[in-house]
Amino acid sequence: MTDLFKNHGIQIKGILSLTPRETHELVHKGAFLIDLRDTDFSDYKAFDVPNVLILPKEGFEKHLDKLDKEGYYVLADSSGLNSRDFVQKMLDSGFMHAASMGGGFIEWERDGLPVRVDVNERLSGSCACQLKPREREK
Repeated sequence: MTDLFKNHGIQIKGILSLTPRETHELVHKGAFLIDLRDTDFSDYKAFDVPNVLILPKEGFEKHLDKLDKEGYYVLADSSGLNSRDFVQKMLDSGFMHAASMGGGFIEWERDGLPVRVDVNERLSGSCACQLKPREREK
């Protein structure tokens, strides 16, 4: 198989960092996009591309043994602040191809890349620190 990550992104302290547009391209070529966001967020707004795996940060490591260590994985969180740490965990566990998507879901959406929205999963609260699942009408 061709090295999907070749000629993409930049290396920062030994970890490949990709833009959302590069990630979009690579997912369509067979890479997997791992969404690290909590399901309260990923259920409302999701990456609308093939090969998305939702593995929230909580419990992430227990799912690693189910993944192909030779597969290509791009990890994304909400803002790009934590995905590098999880890439390092994958590399330390013997994965050959893991990269971080800089800017996270915020930049993905800002770049106009495909997003699936489920308004029934919309969050509510007076500020970001109080967001919670909205009560549903019965």
